[in-house]
Amino acid sequence: MIASSALNIRSANAGDVDAIIRADVAASALFAPTGLLSPEALDDHVEKDDLLASIDADQLDVAELPVDGVVGFNQFSRMGNDIYLQQISVHPDFGKQGIGRRLMARLDSRAENAGATQITLSTFHDLAWNAPFYASLGFIELPRREYAPYMTAIETSQAPFMDISKRVFMRKPVRKHTKRVK
Repeated sequence: MIASSALNIRSANAGDVDAIIRADVAASALFAPTGLLSPEALDDHVEKDDLLASIDADQLDVAELPVDGVVGFNQFSRMGNDIYLQQISVHPDFGKQGIGRRLMARLDSRAENAGATQITLSTFHDLAWNAPFYASLGFIELPRREYAPYMTAIETSQAPFMDISKRVFMRKPVRKHTKRVK
């Protein structure tokens, strides 16, 4: 287990892009035996220009270890009043050590600071490191009738390279801290 003091979660910068891509490609390999992604999707990664745009918008965080460098990331965007988690990946060599949870905690804070009402995401419902992981963090499955237009557009864009019947959108309300009046 990684000592929480050794792990640094921070906003990404342009110097992190190559390490983010390495983590993304390595994490994608976990899907190979599932048959849920096309071979093209397994070989794909977040495009460098997309990562740089997210960095410029301050919508990309990294998980960094002192010796190993960047071992994971989360990429998100603002969709109306929602924060949409586009992707979270942790290099498999560092999996199951709480890094994904720490990245999600950072996203919770960012969503609260941005005044978002909820965090949303799209994920596979049957993989242990997908929907069940998010459910353990307080996310609930969103009924199809409640999909926002951006969710339908995301689903349409995913259809050519994955079985969207195996996917679900999930949401979690953003906790608002209130100041106590003395």
